Amino acid sequence: MPGEQSSEQRMRRLSWRCRRGMKELDVLLQPFFEHRYVALSAEQQVSFEALMAEEDVDLLDWLVNAVPAPAHYASLIASILQRP
Repeated sequence: MPGEQSSEQRMRRLSWRCRRGMKELDVLLQPFFEHRYVALSAEQQVSFEALMAEEDVDLLDWLVNAVPAPAHYASLIASILQRP
């Protein structure tokens, strides 16, 4: 089915985006995507996809709590930090 194909492609593309090239980010983002992404609500999935479009330095700052995450990412960042 065409819808399943595009969904599969989207998942592969998003999985690739979780590989950031910074070990610290890879350790947090890849397991979250692999184990918990599918259980997120549609709204949370959209938020995660937007988060993956952010710059690595910003993601790192937010995930290590060096800088407070923007409010629209706060709950998602907290979920990622809970680890699978």
